[in-house]
Amino acid sequence: INIHSTITILTEQELTAIELDLKNQAFEARSKAYAPYSKFTVGAALLLNNGVVVKGSNQENAAYPSGLCAERVAIYYAGANYPDAKILKMFITASPQDRDLELPIPPCGSCRQAIAEYEFKQDISIEIFFMGEKGDIYKGEYEGWYCMPCETYFTKTQLVDGKCPDCGREVKLLKEEAYFF
Repeated sequence: INIHSTITILTEQELTAIELDLKNQAFEARSKAYAPYSKFTVGAALLLNNGVVVKGSNQENAAYPSGLCAERVAIYYAGANYPDAKILKMFITASPQDRDLELPIPPCGSCRQAIAEYEFKQDISIEIFFMGEKGDIYKGEYEGWYCMPCETYFTKTQLVDGKCPDCGREVKLLKEEAYFF
């Protein structure tokens, strides 16, 4: 599979006022994380097309994997409370409690799937920014043909008559932002 990826490293000064506010709200959300087991806190802030900002933090549970990541907490809250709104931007910050992390932590596989599901549902990409406790902000994108039932990306040459080569269903060209692969 050949999926095009682009990662852009930004400084805080390169963020728009809206993005800077979203970053600050993600940090605030992270301060409310419940992470007694991993000691690793994550905060997410989503900007919806109606102007509302939805925040989420990771919530752990002793019965692993019953907890939820910050990204999914925020996404599912937005979906439940603003079902017709579209998620435009997401800012994620993550860091262990015992030290400052400068490297970014991208969303886990389950969160990537939830993000892809909502991009498919709303038919637009979500612009994603992520960072550690401090340091640079990473923004990136990749593009490919996505089959929702198979949860798989394909290149155009892999499609059969413009459809998923595995199940034969429709695919959508999705441009996802901010993932490392």
